[in-house]
Order: sequence, then structure tokens, then C-alpha cells
Amino acid sequence: MPTLPREQPEPSPMEPHKARRMAESFGVDARRYDQARPGYPDALVARIVADSPALDVLDVGCGTGIAGRQLQAAGCSVLGVEPDARMADFARVRGLRVEVATFETWQPLGRTFDAVIAAQSWHWVDPVAGTAKAARVLRPGGRLAIFGHVYEPPAEVAESFAAAYRRAAPDSPLNGRPAQRPLDLYQAAYAKFADRIRETEQFHAPEQWRFDWAQSYTRDQWLDLLPTTGGLTQLRPGQLAEILDAVGDTIDSLGGHFTMAYTTLAVSAVRADAAH
Repeated sequence: MPTLPREQPEPSPMEPHKARRMAESFGVDARRYDQARPGYPDALVARIVADSPALDVLDVGCGTGIAGRQLQAAGCSVLGVEPDARMADFARVRGLRVEVATFETWQPLGRTFDAVIAAQSWHWVDPVAGTAKAARVLRPGGRLAIFGHVYEPPAEVAESFAAAYRRAAPDSPLNGRPAQRPLDLYQAAYAKFADRIRETEQFHAPEQWRFDWAQSYTRDQWLDLLPTTGGLTQLRPGQLAEILDAVGDTIDSLGGHFTMAYTTLAVSAVRADAAH
């Protein structure tokens, strides 16, 4: 899919962490974002808290707090760091403590954590500086966990979106991509995250996790989620309406609903006991 750059980092010559306008565009409708976006597999949360259910967690790029609230429900104490004040405000309303900053500029003020997580946000962080900072704020034995979803809608839905996007936003840099892209592109991106972790020499060998699952969407549910994605948050209302109409017609032709195949990928590593 060419639609979800926030959730789906992919190998490219671009440096997403420098694209601040897109990175900080998701708060345009924070309530819709929070309501429409899926949560994370229970098995992923269980792995993060496996060593102790009472972790102090730093949630990097916490957004509206979707992942943070899941960890709170598992018994963790969570602090979010989020560059978009609109997203941070919504997360606070939902019960998450949040400080507004990019992770690179955020000041830990001597605080350390049992876990640092990044849920569909790590590609907006400088890969070298961010990994080194995560190592600094983790306690020995603490866990870094970077994770996100890969979406695979039916081919008809993906192709309808791609064609409508090309018509509505012909000058977008997101055009020119195939309607569906293979999972191995995203696996390669997470392998690069693992490489950056190894290069710090501050962590034990990274692990790569994978969780496959599915979720059903009605026409209205999918059209509610699409405007929260990075390819659409910056479009004009007329452009957005053209795309949603086309995708909606395609979903209608499928009976008004479809099943989305999801893969949640993660790379995780434990902080070594002694600094190098």
C-alpha cells in the first residue's frame, strides 16, 4: 500500500525523521486518529512486560496514547514523549502523562526507565541519535521495543486507493509506488533498526518478532481510518473526498466490508549490564 508512511517504514534514500511537516501532521484530528487506529496484539504487550508487569515505560512518539494505554492496563507506569501538542493533549485527556518534544531534544533530567517503546513512530526519529539516547535512558536489563503494523488490504481496495490518489494528488512524492508492496520491504526496514541497535554496542543481540492477525472493516470504518494516515493528513478537502469516494465505491462492490490482513513487526533488545 502507498498510503501509510507513518506505520510502514520502508527502505528508501529519504530520511523520514527530517520530514517534520508530515511527522507532525497526524494531530489534525486526534480524536479520529485515536478512535480509528487499531491497537497492538496482546501477545506483543505480554512480551514487553514478560520480565516484570510493573515497568516504568517511556513511550517515544506516543501519539494519542494507544500503545501507552495498553501498557498501563498491563500494570506499567508510562510517560509519553510526543512532538505534536494536539496529540499530546488528547493522550493526557485519556490518562497518559506526556511531555511535548521530539525524542532527540527531550530532556530526561536524570530519569531512567525499564522499557523504551516506539509504536509506529521510530522512523520519525533520527536512527543513530535515537538509538543511542534510548540506551542512555534505559536501566541495565531494560528493554527497547520498536514495533508497527503492516497493512494488507484486498488488492481491489489497494488498487482503487492508488489510482484515486494519483488522480487527486498527482504531484505527491508518495505517487509512483505499487498498490501493494511485499512484506519483506518492511522486514528489511526492521532489520535496519536492529543493525542500528547492534552498532551502539549497548545492547544484547536484538530479537525480531512477528504477529499475524486480521480485522474486519465496514466501508465507514475504513473511510474513518484512511484520513488519519500520512498520505492523506495534508491533502485539501476536495482531494481527500475524491479518494474516499473512490475507495468507498470499491468497498461497496465487495459487499460493504472486507477483512484486513495485518502483520505487526517488532525489533527488541535488552540493555547490557555495563556501558561500553
